[in-house]
Amino acid sequence: MTLLPTRERASTPPPVRKKAAGGRRSTARRRQAPAAWLLAAPFLMLFLAFMLLPLAWSLVMSMTDTKSADLRTPFAVGFVGLDNFVRLFEDPVFLKALGNTAVFVLVGLPLTLAAGLAVAVILDRGIRCFRSVFRVGFYLPVVTSVVAVAVIWKTLLEPRAGLVNTVLAWVGIDGPAWLADTRTALPVMIVMAVWRNLGTVMVIMLAGLQSIPNSLIEAAELDGAGPWKRFRHIVLPLLRPATLLTSVMLGIWYLQFFDEPFVMTQGGPLDSTVSATFYAYRQFGFGNYDLAAAAGYVVFVLIAALTALQFRLLKDDT
Repeated sequence: MTLLPTRERASTPPPVRKKAAGGRRSTARRRQAPAAWLLAAPFLMLFLAFMLLPLAWSLVMSMTDTKSADLRTPFAVGFVGLDNFVRLFEDPVFLKALGNTAVFVLVGLPLTLAAGLAVAVILDRGIRCFRSVFRVGFYLPVVTSVVAVAVIWKTLLEPRAGLVNTVLAWVGIDGPAWLADTRTALPVMIVMAVWRNLGTVMVIMLAGLQSIPNSLIEAAELDGAGPWKRFRHIVLPLLRPATLLTSVMLGIWYLQFFDEPFVMTQGGPLDSTVSATFYAYRQFGFGNYDLAAAAGYVVFVLIAALTALQFRLLKDDT
């Protein structure tokens, strides 16, 4: 009887051993699961108590006639369905707030993206000295409290003693009452938001620019592509992930803008700076918790719709 060579006689471990090893791993996972849930329990309890339950209860409030007097008897309120949402869209002040919010987003978002990208390109290609100083300078407003920024801007824009009108008076220009004029109050807040948030866009775009291989730029330059063509056909497409990230972040922030009108104008003059979130805040102050909750969910739907649109337009399919 001829024996097989040693190499042929060697065989892989039988499938039974693989199953046994897999069974040991699954058993180890089952043993570790209680410890994992125990460690995650504090976070889950806090998330349930301060996030999920308030969200669920606010949804219930938006479909009831809850007022401030009903806090002691929250289960005695009446169910009204979608009537609160109908009342919202019949309220001219809420429609004005939605219009102000739309202007703030549609004007402020592109301006912030363009300004942040321009600063990032300048810091990446144009400035050779003191780059760190410029980066810190542009990013400093981001880490500064928005309330402090709003107070400083309000002081600068005082019609009589403010620095802006004082400088304009030196050149013979009579500056307006910036925050008391319906034509200038909202544009001033848009400019302030662009100035404050362009640092965030700058940092993200600068990271995206520095991740682009120089070989692509050099190859396009050798092929005769000018600066604008290189920027349009190479840099911008490669910056789509960074553009998506920044646009989604800014869209969420700008749809919820509240601190600026709260500190600077209290929604005036003539409701020209009332935002959707500021309208909800007012309704809470008036004791209309049902309308305030409904307004909050309208903002939530707008955020979801804008984010979905941005993903559809800017998502990198490659």
